[in-house]
Amino acid sequence: MPSETMNSPLLQATGIELSYRDRKVLDHISLTLRPGQIMTIIGPNGTGKSSLIRVLLGLLTPQAGRIERRPGLRIGYMPQKLQLDRRMPLTVRGFLQLAKGADFNAIDHWLQRLSIQSLAEQSVHSLSGGEWQRVLLARALLRNPELLVLDEPVQGVDVQGQAELYALIPELRDELGCAVLMISHDLHLVMSATDEVLCLNGHICCSGHPDSVTADPAYLQLFGKDQQPVFAPYVHHHDHDHSCCDHTDTAAGAHKHD
Repeated sequence: MPSETMNSPLLQATGIELSYRDRKVLDHISLTLRPGQIMTIIGPNGTGKSSLIRVLLGLLTPQAGRIERRPGLRIGYMPQKLQLDRRMPLTVRGFLQLAKGADFNAIDHWLQRLSIQSLAEQSVHSLSGGEWQRVLLARALLRNPELLVLDEPVQGVDVQGQAELYALIPELRDELGCAVLMISHDLHLVMSATDEVLCLNGHICCSGHPDSVTADPAYLQLFGKDQQPVFAPYVHHHDHDHSCCDHTDTAAGAHKHD
């Protein structure tokens, strides 16, 4: 593959607009994701994070805007939730065998790599939250992705398990040479596991290096000073206005389409 192709964006979104009935969920969202980059989308509940992921994956059609994906782009997607019929007897290995392109050796590799090989013959219905999240991650990795998409990957995982999973993400990026796009509510947990942060409140309030985002007025307005981790300051200059981010009451509400 020519070097210019290797360095070209994997995915690029420009001016994305999405509304449900009369409520605008995404307002003029633009982003570029390049090979090897780890990008994290943060924001309170109801601010459009999961909707944006679904648009980028082609699962939702926006009312306006353009999405360009590298031709043939392999995407491994770990959804926020995946409910299985409890009446269906299914082991972890059986579940992973349902993944497109899965083979025995690849399944064994990822079970071992994610330290869940002991769960291979266990029922998926008996797994803890942390175990199930690792199984879902293994399913996404079986795609040998060029882009790994993680929607709240630590949901239902205890604090130690969260730290372990976030520490694993840069390692997986390096091993696969893939980019990572993930959603998180908790920036201080992903500080060391991400290159760029987008703070979303229906629109992009601020973006940049995680150190800079935690000092941005828009971030502090959404999350409060108590959520600002203690890290050395990083100076981040940008020229857009954050006065449009005064949606704290809306963002704090529980919306169905996040």
